Amino acid sequence: MEKIKSSKRNETLEAVAWGVLLVWWGVTEMFDALPNGTGAIGVGLILLGLNAARSLKGIPIRMWSTMLGILALVWGGVDLVGSLLRPSFEMPTFAILLVVLGVMLIGRELIRNRTE
Repeated sequence: MEKIKSSKRNETLEAVAWGVLLVWWGVTEMFDALPNGTGAIGVGLILLGLNAARSLKGIPIRMWSTMLGILALVWGGVDLVGSLLRPSFEMPTFAILLVVLGVMLIGRELIRNRTE
């Protein structure tokens, strides 16, 4: 019975997160006055918030959405900083994301092997 409640709670959390994500995406598309990177930062916070809510409810977090949330935050932060420094400096956003993703994958495996 508890597993069914947990599954239902997770479905509810995911539905709310998707709703917030779509609203946020629409808002960032409607208003050009928002700085570069704002959309990605919001997406990252939504995904990390979803996993924080899962954790608080005793539901296992999803590593993939956590990693995507971190990547979105990094992407948004790099874009935001890059837009503040332009035109004098261009940030290698994609390269930075690749490095962060690689470090997260390596770290996940090291943590997983340490706990086994």
